[in-house]
Amino acid sequence: MSQNIEKHILDWFNHFHTHPEVSWKEFKTTDKIAEILDDLGVHYRRFSDVTGLIAEIGVGDEVIAVRADIDALWQEVDGTWQANHSCGHDANISMVLGALLYLQNQQLNKKIRFIFQPAEEKGNGSIAMIERGALQGVTHLFGIHLRPVDELPFGKISPSIHHGAGIFMEGEINGIDAHGARPHQGKNAIDVIVALHQYIKSIYVSPFEPHSAKLTKIITGGESVNIIPGKAEFAMDVRAQCNEVLNMLKEKIDEGITSLKHLYNVDIDWKWNDFTPGAEVSAESEAIAEKAIRQIIGDHAVAQPVITSGSDDFHFYTVKHPEVKASMIGVGADLTPGLHHPKMMFNRAALNIGSRVLAETLMKA
Repeated sequence: MSQNIEKHILDWFNHFHTHPEVSWKEFKTTDKIAEILDDLGVHYRRFSDVTGLIAEIGVGDEVIAVRADIDALWQEVDGTWQANHSCGHDANISMVLGALLYLQNQQLNKKIRFIFQPAEEKGNGSIAMIERGALQGVTHLFGIHLRPVDELPFGKISPSIHHGAGIFMEGEINGIDAHGARPHQGKNAIDVIVALHQYIKSIYVSPFEPHSAKLTKIITGGESVNIIPGKAEFAMDVRAQCNEVLNMLKEKIDEGITSLKHLYNVDIDWKWNDFTPGAEVSAESEAIAEKAIRQIIGDHAVAQPVITSGSDDFHFYTVKHPEVKASMIGVGADLTPGLHHPKMMFNRAALNIGSRVLAETLMKA
């Protein structure tokens, strides 16, 4: 039976890998998951206004949930811009479907809910699922994700991933253009950008709290080099390992930009977007996953919790529903060169291992 399930998992992975779709446009991906569930005789619910679906097996009042993200990235691969599953969501879908298959004929005394969520890469697909009742009645929630080889080698599995928090800013400076010979007549947007760069580097946070704030885009000036530009566009990436530090950085940056507006007497418009919270890991769910790893693979396979500066919108589920006990399992797969690399590769034998551990975790929850 296990070999037959592994073949299904690999077949599903190959399909999703070769048919990637970007956030909010996972139409054929949702159709394929629905087709698989139809073949398995599993009840599910789709939505008229968003992609993704929610399925359930088992009976009882208690609900244990697991989430799979289903979208791909849009990136350049060999000179061509295309959808690409370089973050491993094709693997996540396949492992969650594999866990379902391992559990389908088991005696379940609770419901197990499978959340196939769109738009993780946009940072708000989880919100859409929450709004559509994904966590109604849920006590425990689990996720699963492949990890880069520098975090976990093949054969090692972590009972939790501690993602950091992240948020992005886009802004615009509106000063006054001036002739290069008469800088006093203008309001140079580059001066403001430089001051902003220096300001964010002067925000001090405890060195024991991983964090970063940096400008990631500057657009200003034109073809003429003798015109001092009054207008500039900029973007910023801000991250921290915990939500409290991220909120502090955000507040400090807001204060600094407000001060720069007055100092340089220019208009600055900015907005924050795509906030993704840091992990709120349940010790109970983490312990359940660890027991499952030990039982299925052995004591030698248990790795320490993964601490990563990357982010995942999985953690909106617990931010919006703090009563839910959640943990995301990290699967070692010798993944190289890294997540989001256009040529990301991994050992596909990890898919069946992840499915088995996830199924046992859901049984134990």
